[in-house]
Amino acid sequence: MTEAFGQQAIVSILIHLVFIFITWWALQTVRIDVFLRKPDSPQAKVFMIFITIAIGSLVGNFFLDYYNWSLRLKYLF
Repeated sequence: MTEAFGQQAIVSILIHLVFIFITWWALQTVRIDVFLRKPDSPQAKVFMIFITIAIGSLVGNFFLDYYNWSLRLKYLF
């Protein structure tokens, strides 16, 4: 039982890291400098990191929830 919790934790961490990386890669094409006063400032870089983590976490949670819901469908019948 505890092994399953450990495996689920590793999968969750990996999924979130993968989607954070994909989000960072995708956001590189967006011209955020248009919306910022000082696009090269440290605050702008921290903002970009926070936006990346927020979007990556949301997408990762969506996929993990979808996976868990699909596993529970077998209890419907």
